[in-house]
Amino acid sequence: MSFRVTGLPAESFQHLFALSEEELKRHGARRRIAEDGGYPCRISLTDAPMGETVYLVNYEHQEADTPYRSRHAVYVRAGETRFDAVNEIPALLRKRLLSVRAFDAEGMMRVADVVEGPELETLIDRFFADGEVSYLHVHFARPGCYAARIDRA
Repeated sequence: MSFRVTGLPAESFQHLFALSEEELKRHGARRRIAEDGGYPCRISLTDAPMGETVYLVNYEHQEADTPYRSRHAVYVRAGETRFDAVNEIPALLRKRLLSVRAFDAEGMMRVADVVEGPELETLIDRFFADGEVSYLHVHFARPGCYAARIDRA
């Protein structure tokens, strides 16, 4: 079954990249320098290289007006292009333990499971076999942070 993986829209964060530390704090954001691993950009769905500037921001990734409405901390980088690909899993997701949540068109969760990144396609196929599933949210299982969205293609 065809699927489409997307990162977050870059334009949602542009206003943050030129702000001072104090201004970032007023927006609930922080500027950080990437260390060895653990700084996955949710726009490009790539890991930030060591020493690169990243921004830790609070983002509402589940906007549905349901009990599952949700926001959490995510890393983003300036100058990145949004990942948007059909039937392609980014390396960022391949190398992590993932929690995948399936939602219907109203934003109600139908099912969820945990999977190692290399097995993600199998879980996508299983979840989308349910005609009521509209989209998936992928989270990094260990820190629990939102990673990406997957839709039917």
